[in-house]
Amino acid sequence: MRRRLINSTLAVVLVVIAVFGVSLVIVEARTISSSAQESVDSEALRVISVLESRLLGSERINPEVLAEQVDDKRYALVKMPGRAPIEVGKRPSGSVISATEQGERGEQVTIEESSFAVTREIGRTLVIIGAVALLAIVSAVLLAVRQANRLTSPLTDLAETAERLGSGDPRPRHKRYGVPELDRVADVLDSSAERIARMLTAERRLAADASHQLRTPLTALSMRIEEISVTDDPETVKEEANIALTQVERLTDVVQRLLTNARDPRTGSAVVFDLDEVVKQQIEEWRPAYRGEGRAIVRSGKQGLRAVGTPGAVAQVLAALIENSLMHGGGTVALRTRVTGNQAVIEVTDEGPGVPADLGARIFERTISGRNSTGIGLAVARDLAEADGGRLELLQQQPPVFALFLSRVALNRKEPERPVR
Repeated sequence: MRRRLINSTLAVVLVVIAVFGVSLVIVEARTISSSAQESVDSEALRVISVLESRLLGSERINPEVLAEQVDDKRYALVKMPGRAPIEVGKRPSGSVISATEQGERGEQVTIEESSFAVTREIGRTLVIIGAVALLAIVSAVLLAVRQANRLTSPLTDLAETAERLGSGDPRPRHKRYGVPELDRVADVLDSSAERIARMLTAERRLAADASHQLRTPLTALSMRIEEISVTDDPETVKEEANIALTQVERLTDVVQRLLTNARDPRTGSAVVFDLDEVVKQQIEEWRPAYRGEGRAIVRSGKQGLRAVGTPGAVAQVLAALIENSLMHGGGTVALRTRVTGNQAVIEVTDEGPGVPADLGARIFERTISGRNSTGIGLAVARDLAEADGGRLELLQQQPPVFALFLSRVALNRKEPERPVR
């Protein structure tokens, strides 16, 4: 492209020089020739005037007198009736410029000048015009090179930016070049880079969330299958199989929710549901794991609460809190349901050391973990809660108390409050 810009600029300059330069040369040549002819004509007229005035005054006419009126570089021939011709100067050879004037008494004056002087003047003019044309060509080439560099350098940068995008590096460069068209391309590439970065971040986040959310149902399902594999009691097999089917349904619900959020995060599926069913299902699901660790999981508080949300999402939030207590807490884990204003609250607490003081509110940030874990469980739980219009908070650090707030649907009957174990 650089070569094309230089060649095109040079071609334009050459055309301009060819058109205007040749025209200028022709005009200057004609002007110089006309000026020389006029000078010779003027001198012939002056000599004939002097000759007539001397003839009228009967004055003497000789070559010395005429030589005073003729330029040294010119030749003059004077003819008078009844007298010998008078010559002044040396007659030029070759091409000449001549002028002849006739007097009233038959006298004749011819002035001649070699055309070499005219040719030399025209040559000098050509040299000047050629020098100006050469200067114009050099200036045009330098300007073309500068303009080409100004245009090709941004294009090279834009090509490198596009190549980086194609190779998986979506960092925008935010570099502008002062050329509106190129700046527009840079804006588009930077916008594309930001969109690609957001998409990659969303994809990575989806993969991390999916792996974390699917891990709990798969773990519970594997435990049920292990229970089935080690027992011979048909009733136990049937009971564990039913629980396993429930886990499969929950797993299917988690996958469906992940796909829905991936297509459109604004899509919601909040409904009015029985909070007791979700809490009971989570306690039954996690009791074997706690029993295996020599710990217990209990429930207390109000029953019969109905809340607005997505049962699967609420189950995922509770599962994340219960699993967090299993991994990082200690002693008995308690789930307590209560009412505050128009909200239903589920609190999850344990008897462990609690949340370290240096974590505090950062406990819900991604990659923040008190131990060797993924650090995304509580972050995913908070996102799920907020997606249903609820919120997840850490009410107390030691002992830890996590609370899930959901919109409550009031009942006409009195809501009993009794502990359930």
